[in-house]
Amino acid sequence: MSHDIPDPLRLLQAVEHVVDEASAIVMQVYAQDFAVRAKDDASPVTEADERAEACIVAALGALTPDVPVVAEEAVTAGRVPSPGRLFWLVDPLDGTKEFVSRNGEFTVNVALVKDGRPLLGVVGAPALGRRFAGLVGEGAWVGDADGRRPIRCRAVPPEGLTVVASRSHGDAAALDAFLAGRRVASLASAGSSLKLCLVAEGRADLYPRLGRTMEWDIAAGHAVLAAAGGRVADLQGTELRYGKPGFENPHFVASGPAD
Repeated sequence: MSHDIPDPLRLLQAVEHVVDEASAIVMQVYAQDFAVRAKDDASPVTEADERAEACIVAALGALTPDVPVVAEEAVTAGRVPSPGRLFWLVDPLDGTKEFVSRNGEFTVNVALVKDGRPLLGVVGAPALGRRFAGLVGEGAWVGDADGRRPIRCRAVPPEGLTVVASRSHGDAAALDAFLAGRRVASLASAGSSLKLCLVAEGRADLYPRLGRTMEWDIAAGHAVLAAAGGRVADLQGTELRYGKPGFENPHFVASGPAD
């Protein structure tokens, strides 16, 4: 495959179907009693992570045979392809802690990265009945029981920022220090990559992540947010890039057109 996608909108639609398939697998496991194991880094993993990843990796291999797939569970097992100018980032179940606690705030994430930047992404939130999709330069959408409609970041309202923070990985003191001097109207918490999507659809204005994340955790949400007019940058204001050695992100801030 060339480094230019001939029909990225059609590819995005295909990835939406892939995420729907993986989401159905995740919900099958969610409806049952399932075992939770600890990975080497002590983070939890379930059958849902592994089965959803197998589904996604096989489907992407059929769609784009020449594009490497960097997927969380495969990397954990030591299967790490070299990302080229074009590669996929897959997190089959972001928010495993949310999955295990059954609060519904977990997501299925697939992103296509081109030259270090997310080009397109899909974030499925199957327990919430929602699916976000974005293609940079074309727009972003949410699909739910009311159908599929475009979403955009909003301008920060006069009363101040709605800030969304991590439900499972919060550092209250660091967050308070970061927000000092800003006009904050409300502070909410949410699980997984949903936080990026809340900013993308104009339900929140700022998501500071002052803790460890991996590229596959946020690439799909970053694509949706960028397509909706927002950005993800490190604390120095430099746009986040992908394909870094080790795939680990610096601390970052996701925001709409102005934070």
